[in-house]
Amino acid sequence: MRKCVGCNEMKSKKELIRILKTPEEEILLDITGRKNGRGAYLCKNPECLVMAARNKGLERSLGMKIPEEIYENLKKEMDAFEQ
Repeated sequence: MRKCVGCNEMKSKKELIRILKTPEEEILLDITGRKNGRGAYLCKNPECLVMAARNKGLERSLGMKIPEEIYENLKKEMDAFEQ
């Protein structure tokens, strides 16, 4: 079980998307859930990404300040992943 940093609900790992901070301080969407780096989990619902940005849950989990353009890129990647 993992906790979504947006809505704070506990769900199984398969129901969530992993957001990854690489050792090079890059923020990526990790669809496989197996890449190296610090991870945080979000529901597949785009609203959870909005909530994570608002409550700074993603920033706390990854331990760094996340610029607005990173959130926009993550939203685009999540939208593409859903289709």
